[in-house]
Amino acid sequence: MSDGARRRGEGALARREKRLAYSLLLPTFALVLGVILLPLLANFWISFKPVTLADLRPPQLIVKEQLRGKLAAEGDTARIEYRFRNSSIKYPLGEVSFTDTLPDGIKITGLDEACRIDETTAKLTCELGDLDAKSRGRIRIEIEALTGDPPGKADFRASAPAATFSAYNVMTSFDFTLGNFQKIFSAAEFWDVLKVSVYYTVFGTAGALLFGLFAAQIMQKAFFGRPVIRGLMLFPYVAPVIAVAFSWVVLFDPFSGAVNAMLQQMDVASGPINFFGQRMIEVSFFGVAFNLPMALTMVILFEVWRYFPLSFLFILARMQSIPSDIYEAAEIDGATPMQQFRFLSLPHIAGILAVLFLLRFIWTFNKFDDIFLLTGGNAGTRTLTVNVYEQAFAISNLGAGAAVAVVIFVLLLVFSIIFIRFSPKDAG
Repeated sequence: MSDGARRRGEGALARREKRLAYSLLLPTFALVLGVILLPLLANFWISFKPVTLADLRPPQLIVKEQLRGKLAAEGDTARIEYRFRNSSIKYPLGEVSFTDTLPDGIKITGLDEACRIDETTAKLTCELGDLDAKSRGRIRIEIEALTGDPPGKADFRASAPAATFSAYNVMTSFDFTLGNFQKIFSAAEFWDVLKVSVYYTVFGTAGALLFGLFAAQIMQKAFFGRPVIRGLMLFPYVAPVIAVAFSWVVLFDPFSGAVNAMLQQMDVASGPINFFGQRMIEVSFFGVAFNLPMALTMVILFEVWRYFPLSFLFILARMQSIPSDIYEAAEIDGATPMQQFRFLSLPHIAGILAVLFLLRFIWTFNKFDDIFLLTGGNAGTRTLTVNVYEQAFAISNLGAGAAVAVVIFVLLLVFSIIFIRFSPKDAG
């Protein structure tokens, strides 16, 4: 076989393998599309619409049928009553009508002027025209029994009224607006909330990484009881967040908390400190007085305490993969522990530190439950994620909440691209 034929054969085989690989990966692509991309696109779609919680349920015509009176014998009279209403409080319904099939054994003695009856099929049609938002009304049909065994209420309920109408649905329309973004950017508190989010994310992420690095350095050395202590260090991360958040709230309670009692007994504090409810507190450090954001600092400390075990696990695993002979050679050359960490450990763990910082930055920036459980977003701890909740559910403005979520996504996307471009890599 010539070289050209061999290359053509290898090319065909490679193409078949590529098609097979794509076909095997197709379910994964579909799963990613369904779980990640579709909700993301839906969030972008809603952010450009004036959507409220009331708009999640599209306008409907609600029709209820009731039989007034009792048909027991031939000649008895009764009344069919149809009550209808527009379910929307904002949007009208156009060209409204409903149909219903009446049971056999009755005749109509009084027909509403909006309705007509098909005698051959006993099909009732009522045309109501246009209905304003929240409008309601009723239709009455007088009937008479034709037989000694007339139909009962169950026979009338067997055929449910079928409604037809045209309505405007803000969720599916192609009318878009920038009003949501104009509202959030023009709000006076938006930039303060953004500063709080950045402050909380940077210090929470850096603190978790530093404590994780410190713990990994300690746990790398062999000592008695190390496996037990390693397990205990994972407790903050694996414990349910609602349980540990409640424990912190009780521990730092200004009136019955153990921390306040200890500080007052040690004369560190002259009175109770509302750790999670006080926005600012004046602190004097070596004669320099400054205002400390009390509640925000406590939330950051909780973030560091709860999530440093994740950094600890990853950093420790990477450090244990570093060859021990380079440390032995460094000790022979007289390198101090600090020099060993700076010139040997740090270059090898730089990559995992960069990955952890990126992941923890994204997760912390999106963190909602910790802040909401500890402070509810009060006392200067309102972040962008809390703002999403307040816009979407507290004041029922889903469009503005989705717009804030889009801002969060864009900020994190830009940060991730820049960080990945310039982040350090492991030494090897």
